[in-house]
Amino acid sequence: MTQPPPSNTASAGDAAQVSRQALRRRLLADREQFVAGPDAPAAHHALAAHLARVLREIEPELLGAYWPLRGEFNAIEGLEAHGLAKLPLALPCAQRQPPAMHYRAWNGRVLTSVDECGLPAPSDGPWVVPDVVLLPCVGYTRSGFRLGYGGGYFDRWLAQQPQVTPIGIAWSLGEITDETLVPQAHDRPLMVVLTESGVVA
Repeated sequence: MTQPPPSNTASAGDAAQVSRQALRRRLLADREQFVAGPDAPAAHHALAAHLARVLREIEPELLGAYWPLRGEFNAIEGLEAHGLAKLPLALPCAQRQPPAMHYRAWNGRVLTSVDECGLPAPSDGPWVVPDVVLLPCVGYTRSGFRLGYGGGYFDRWLAQQPQVTPIGIAWSLGEITDETLVPQAHDRPLMVVLTESGVVA
């Protein structure tokens, strides 16, 4: 009896994962070079203005923000610069085992603690579910899919909160094609992606 050929599904999945890792490394290097360059201040100002306009249109009751790392846009400073400092905010808190993320209400005070992934996070305040969340993007597509850091924390949280409005935040240099970033089964398209150029997805 002839045996069927071995499946190459696992190897194809492994290759896709390696491809995403290589893409992520390249985009992170490009981003860090960009934010150290002369065009970064103007880009930050422009993105802050676009974000403020969108938030004034949708009027979130509680905004899930993020603590900026590795050249990410500083949304918290952007809100302050455009008179939105009093907008109720929450920040994510992640745990490693089992991998999960939740939000705590944040009063805007200096953060003195970190979560299990080493990211600045509130140590107290009630657990909350924001109605709008800002998601930092390493990369993005025009169809609204996001490339993150690979941990899947935002993806898992969004899958449990389908009523939440997700807004991607990125620099325009992070744009990638749909052919380059093929959505995975758990990926959910963002409502909108904002860059210094405005609404791009």
